[in-house]
Amino acid sequence: MIHATRQLTLGHSPDSDDAFMFYGLASGRVPTGILSYDHILQDIQTLNEWAKEGKLDTTAISVHAYAYVARTYAILNHGASMGGRDYGPMVVARRPVDVGKLRGATIAVPGLMTSAFLALRLLVGEFTPLVMPFDIIMEAVARGEVDYGLLIHEGQLTHQSLGLASIVNLGSWWFEETSLPLPLGVNAIRRDLPDEIQSLASQHLRASIEYGLQHRPEALAWALRYARGMRSETADTFVGMYVNERTLDLGPDGRASIELFLRRAQDAGLIPALPPIDFVM
Repeated sequence: MIHATRQLTLGHSPDSDDAFMFYGLASGRVPTGILSYDHILQDIQTLNEWAKEGKLDTTAISVHAYAYVARTYAILNHGASMGGRDYGPMVVARRPVDVGKLRGATIAVPGLMTSAFLALRLLVGEFTPLVMPFDIIMEAVARGEVDYGLLIHEGQLTHQSLGLASIVNLGSWWFEETSLPLPLGVNAIRRDLPDEIQSLASQHLRASIEYGLQHRPEALAWALRYARGMRSETADTFVGMYVNERTLDLGPDGRASIELFLRRAQDAGLIPALPPIDFVM
């Protein structure tokens, strides 16, 4: 039994969907009892790298990155971001081309440990990645600095405003392949924390997501602080794509999709051999 108050470091990205998800905790609307949380905001690539060092107690990471940190972290059942039948990360270009043109091409990507990068490798095979900050990729493609760009955030909704065409939507591709949602991000917690702490943190995260969904206008107003100038309607749509009932609970198909995604990547030699994948329920 834990009696003294304990602070956990909690890493997540400074994006509208994560801000919405963690609003209940960040605002103090969700009581946390003996636990308190130090919110540390970093881009997902940094969080992925930090997870390899075991730097934070609980953190958002890419599902791809979990292959490299599975011995240090377990996956929380709440807080996942999943692509769907009609949405997910996408490759864009200045003009439509067949997806086969992506093999061997140079493609701007937001990080080599993102799930979108791994999904694209599973789909097209080898290509030359050009790593860029996620929030400048769309504009770089529009300016002609690179022919193709992999979008993981709100550019999925706004790329047409720059005259860009979607070449492939990875969420749609994965659903057509597997009838499952594409696993993108999860929240993970250090395995060496006491079971009671892991369980409490899981409860608090679920409660925070529930609070946001039940108080949507309030949570969305908070999330707009991190929306990088998005219109409120666009931010609302984007948040709805990645914070929803599945975010509350991965469900059997969500957990199965994570397993399948990583096993396929392992079989293709794209990630290290995996230990058993554990979920904190």
